[in-house]
Amino acid sequence: MRLILGSASPRRRDLLAQIGVVPDAVHPAYIDESPARGELPRPYCARMAREKAEAVAADDGDLVLSADTTVAMGRRILGKPDDAGEAAAYLTALGGRRHRVITAVALRRGARLWQREVVTAVKMKRLSDAELNAYLDSGEWQGKAGGYGAQGLAGAFIPWLSGSFSGVVGLPLAETATLLQAAGYPLYRA
Repeated sequence: MRLILGSASPRRRDLLAQIGVVPDAVHPAYIDESPARGELPRPYCARMAREKAEAVAADDGDLVLSADTTVAMGRRILGKPDDAGEAAAYLTALGGRRHRVITAVALRRGARLWQREVVTAVKMKRLSDAELNAYLDSGEWQGKAGGYGAQGLAGAFIPWLSGSFSGVVGLPLAETATLLQAAGYPLYRA
């Protein structure tokens, strides 16, 4: 049974390695990630993970693992910012408030699909102009939902979270391990 990771994220490869999983192949799924009109964050995130898993070519016996992480401020989806200005707007809006980070995981073998969503509550402090500008200058905001990565410099901006830290980073490990085991993947090999 081959495991194909349907993601280009180096963070997801690193997280899988923490539980001893090394994908046999990495084939990112390139799909349209635009939310549908009126789509709420959690259903959007679940749809993205599912569509990514379905978009990766694989043999019937192969497992395809895909995920999507979305930052939600109320009903608003904060995706990956297009530029530093949008990242600044996201970080300013999140400052001093709680928000949700949703990560959906989809695992497919043939026509069978296993799926889970994990929601983590996160509080980000209000950033000073110096903190915001230094973070924007670092470039760490690029390619990250909501414009931040909790595993990097922005970890200093998060005084509190309730839920899955690995989910905020991009792959909830406990839930991913459960899905892999449900699909018959030999997770803990002697």
